[in-house]
Amino acid sequence: MIDAAIMTGMPRTVESAFDEVVRRRETQVLRTAYRILGNWADAEDVAQEVFVRLHRHGLDFAAEAALGSWLYRVTVNLCFDRTRRAKPAEPLTEHRDGSVNAEASVLREEQKQRLMTALARLPEKERAAVVLREIEGLETAEVAEILGSSEVTVRSQISRALDRLRGWMEAR
Repeated sequence: MIDAAIMTGMPRTVESAFDEVVRRRETQVLRTAYRILGNWADAEDVAQEVFVRLHRHGLDFAAEAALGSWLYRVTVNLCFDRTRRAKPAEPLTEHRDGSVNAEASVLREEQKQRLMTALARLPEKERAAVVLREIEGLETAEVAEILGSSEVTVRSQISRALDRLRGWMEAR
């Protein structure tokens, strides 16, 4: 994922630390971007940019938690930037998981597709709040920090978003 040219000139210890961060956090960044954007190509582009920015910023985070928050914040902001510039959204798709039970797999895939479509209909801040807290499992305080909102606002966004999602999912 990270271009080898980015690493040029870095001392071995910094390069190793950067590689380790990418290895440990790439899935988290990709998954979050995908859940906000709804397609893998855009999510991969955002993830690439997140790690390019991390490289430029350096690895001077005091703690793992600070790095995690920074990665989420940059990922969400880049996703917001991308959706603001994007054309009208096409239906969201996700790769099939290749399960043995074809019928159950199709039903799961249809359910995931409906949820991704419903998520895409939410306003961006509500979608990000739901993805970060309900799917990624972050605490409300951390979601508020990442989104630059208060905890009360995040709780309200999540409540509204979940009500909307339930309504859309039940309507089908």
